Amino acid sequence: MTAITTIRIDHAALPEAFDRSRPDAVAEAIETALREDGIAAEASDVISHIKIELPTPQLAAASALLASLQLI
Repeated sequence: MTAITTIRIDHAALPEAFDRSRPDAVAEAIETALREDGIAAEASDVISHIKIELPTPQLAAASALLASLQLI
């Protein structure tokens, strides 16, 4: 069984390039970007933050992509 890592991004910390009024759309855009990069991630809006779950072995690749999107 593969370990799972959860990344949480506060809505208030989202860069202006993302529409904070549509957190579901933001989560979908993040998930799509990760999947297009070959990262098996699931992103969802959870009341105060975006939750991203992914296999721990893909954490470095996901971090690089999220950094390029200015999310971390």
